[in-house]
Amino acid sequence: MQDIVPEQSMLTARIIGAVCGALVSFAYMMPRGAREAGARAVAGIVSGLVFGAPAGLALAEWMGVSAMLLPGETLLMGSAAASLGAWWVLGALTRIADRVGRGPGGKQ
Repeated sequence: MQDIVPEQSMLTARIIGAVCGALVSFAYMMPRGAREAGARAVAGIVSGLVFGAPAGLALAEWMGVSAMLLPGETLLMGSAAASLGAWWVLGALTRIADRVGRGPGGKQ
């Protein structure tokens, strides 16, 4: 049975990509408070770590650059994209839920 523990450099690329994706996300949609920021940051980083490899492979294939990228670059790109996507989606869903929760007339 093969050991499934990732190489240190690959794990580092995932972590850096996930954190960078979460940080870049601040420029697109600022959180309204510390609680929202914490929840979205954790979700973004976890998403980047979990979905970084498949997202990176899919993006590299879609862009036609998979032969030009090193494995670490593919992981970094995928982790950042997954983190950014999770952050944005959670922020949008939060705002939609807030609007729906207010009901007609804008009051809860």
